[in-house]
Amino acid sequence: MSDPAKVRRHAERVRELVASVVRSQIKDPRLGMITITDARITADLRDATVFYTVLGDAVAQADTAAALESAKGLLRSTVGKALGLRHSPTLTFVLDDVQDQVKHIDDLLAAARNADAEVQRLAAQAKYAGEAQPYRVDEDTDETAETAEGAEVPENPRGGEAR
Repeated sequence: MSDPAKVRRHAERVRELVASVVRSQIKDPRLGMITITDARITADLRDATVFYTVLGDAVAQADTAAALESAKGLLRSTVGKALGLRHSPTLTFVLDDVQDQVKHIDDLLAAARNADAEVQRLAAQAKYAGEAQPYRVDEDTDETAETAEGAEVPENPRGGEAR
């Protein structure tokens, strides 16, 4: 098992290398506006997964996936030579659907915002079911005021004065 820091460094290097090769060496017309977003490599440094996004519709995404699949050999040899490992890692390309997830989360947040606004609107119109003061208050007995005015202090039931 490799050091996790070493694995992270190799994954970052794979991402940089693939992005550089895609930008400079691959001349496939099917390759769309692509961005390499992330790369992950297994702990044994044998398999690398490269995540990418494509600007465009489903046809552009499918064309870009086909172009990357056809250029996989060139990309793998370039990555293997640059990393200097005994075994060149196999590359797997995965479409990163971050934009779809962002849109879904934005829709969920908008729905929650609308529900909160509806609850606040209903709460503003709400009235108490009973009286405004639900607790019974005795207005005629105010023992603390009598004690403060100098009334006698009651005796302690155990004997002696109460304090």
